[in-house]
Amino acid sequence: MAKTASVPAPKPRVRRTQRERSAAMRERLLEATIDSLYEVGYSRTTTIEVAARAGVSRGAQLHHFPTKKRLVTVAVRHLLEKRLEEFRQAFATLPQGADKYNAVIDILWDKTSNRAFYAWLELVVAARTDPSLRKTVVEIADQFADQIQQTFREFFSSNRQHTSPFDIAPVFTFAVMQGLALDNIVWPPQDRRLELVLQALKGLAAMSIRALGTSS
Repeated sequence: MAKTASVPAPKPRVRRTQRERSAAMRERLLEATIDSLYEVGYSRTTTIEVAARAGVSRGAQLHHFPTKKRLVTVAVRHLLEKRLEEFRQAFATLPQGADKYNAVIDILWDKTSNRAFYAWLELVVAARTDPSLRKTVVEIADQFADQIQQTFREFFSSNRQHTSPFDIAPVFTFAVMQGLALDNIVWPPQDRRLELVLQALKGLAAMSIRALGTSS
């Protein structure tokens, strides 16, 4: 008589703590908010819309984020923090001997031209005519800029003063990237101007580094 294979007993289900469930729900709400900002814009992003997208009850959503302003600003701050961490990880994994200055432009463009930027753009545009929202947006922007500056210094080992041309590089680069991301909304698909501007930016970076006598 053939032996029947023993079936392993199912592993006991690990129950999540209340804190873990709460954190998971909060994460769903934040991601749903970013999706809504990106897909339908700030004006059509409501707490009801976000709760439906996240698959949570209206009461649960209000418990975590009682107002739309609180919801969208926390979501965008959360997204920008993730965006910065993704940039740091991408840069940290560059192969030995890679051209760091070219690479940083490619990585920054990849991170600037995605849903994170357009969700942020929706918030910035709304803040233009909303003083209370603008105050929070300015705080988020300043904190993000400081983090980018610090990250740039770490990667390029810059010990110069803040007034040096080297230290304006992140500000200048982001200004160009954000302008490109705006133009990319209306430019036709595969428009060569995008590629040409990125190439010009890389050329400017190379010339600046040579002028400053800074090795890559």
